[in-house]
Amino acid sequence: MNAYRRNLLVAGALAPLSMPALRAFAQQTAESRILRNPNMSPIALDSNDGRHDFDFYFGHWHVRNERLRERLVESKDWETFEATQSCTSILGGLGNMDDFVTAWNGGFRGMTLRLFNPTTRQWSIYWASNREGVLEPPVVGAFENGVGTFYGRDQHKGTPVLARFIWSDITRDSARWQQAFSTDEGKTWETNWVMHMTRTA
Repeated sequence: MNAYRRNLLVAGALAPLSMPALRAFAQQTAESRILRNPNMSPIALDSNDGRHDFDFYFGHWHVRNERLRERLVESKDWETFEATQSCTSILGGLGNMDDFVTAWNGGFRGMTLRLFNPTTRQWSIYWASNREGVLEPPVVGAFENGVGTFYGRDQHKGTPVLARFIWSDITRDSARWQQAFSTDEGKTWETNWVMHMTRTA
């Protein structure tokens, strides 16, 4: 079979697959190449698996926050406040942690724990604050084309919600994060918190 015909057949077979299935196929293909060529380093399998997606955030940041005062009540009343954040790598690069410090609302501290699963190639992101002292349910997802999208289930004042985090507009010295809630399984979303990050010294 010539290479052109083989590529057409492979493309047709992959067309109905979801993105996770495509990633799994790529991983299996890479593994088969290593089995055929023992001199090829297994490290090549992990070089672009997503574990470095948050490396851009290591360091110190100034954060301008825009936050809805009330959620899920069709409020248009936003408040703004400033914060600082510092992020560092943990677990040899399979995770990271940041702290969030602000004088807003009488003084508030929070932290984010992010863990990368090399099997699923997805991140789990947990949040905790000095208000509750517990890790909240995670949102899970990955980056694609420079945008990170993460989903998880939570509650707001007793109402079940689907939560969504989006990381976007990422450069070496800036980034944007937003949080949204949905009460109808993702048909509609209310964005309730936006952070604009700028790197500091």
